[in-house]
Amino acid sequence: MTSLPHNAFKQALKEGKEQYGLWMAMASPTAAEISADAGYDWLLVDGEHGPYDLTTILDVLRAVAPYDTTPVVRPAAADPVLIKQVLDLGAQTLLLPMVNSKEEAELMVKAVNYAPEGIRGVGSPIARSGRWGRIPNYMRDAKNEICLLLQCESQEALDHIDDIASVEGVDGIFIGPADLSASLGHPDDPAAIMDQVYHAFDVIKSHGKAVGFLAFDVPTAKEAFARGANFVAVAGDTDLYVRALAEGIKPFKNV
Repeated sequence: MTSLPHNAFKQALKEGKEQYGLWMAMASPTAAEISADAGYDWLLVDGEHGPYDLTTILDVLRAVAPYDTTPVVRPAAADPVLIKQVLDLGAQTLLLPMVNSKEEAELMVKAVNYAPEGIRGVGSPIARSGRWGRIPNYMRDAKNEICLLLQCESQEALDHIDDIASVEGVDGIFIGPADLSASLGHPDDPAAIMDQVYHAFDVIKSHGKAVGFLAFDVPTAKEAFARGANFVAVAGDTDLYVRALAEGIKPFKNV
């Protein structure tokens, strides 16, 4: 009998283990599969800014499934319809962008839960999430393995961070440094807002929620963990590729 897949990433967050992530914007199942065996604990499937569609997300989920890593899917928007579709593809961990208030956070909790607690439409009998009806009691048990992460990345979200972090059913909150720095008047300069970021970390932790962050440089990533972050994206596929390309041609051309 087919069983509900265990969400190792969600379990690791509950246990307080540090989780190192790779941001994947290439929308390439081949690149995702290569990345899946590289040692990262989680892989962010960036459907907000990467050129993913539902089919590409599905292909990536299938490509990384055999490996010891967790795909975290970020849909294009924190929209219940998109959330329903991504969950039906079999994603169990979601990072939902631009959540700015307690009311929006509560809606996201409803979006990942079936009635009567939520509003998720029933599609598991014909979808990969329920293994096409082969997982018994999927509707009852699915919530146990779904990990809901909200992204706070604006002045408005920062103003409401205490309320957002208090919402039951939210597993973690990710502070998005790029959008947040722009919102606070420091575009392209996340270093200028780190005091606000670390204050948000403290508020989130006070509610027992996991804290997420993005830092592609080693000192900032290590400092984020030291300040209480649980899951940090420490590298990105496009960034690594750009830098590797530059290094590869350097012995032959002065570029």
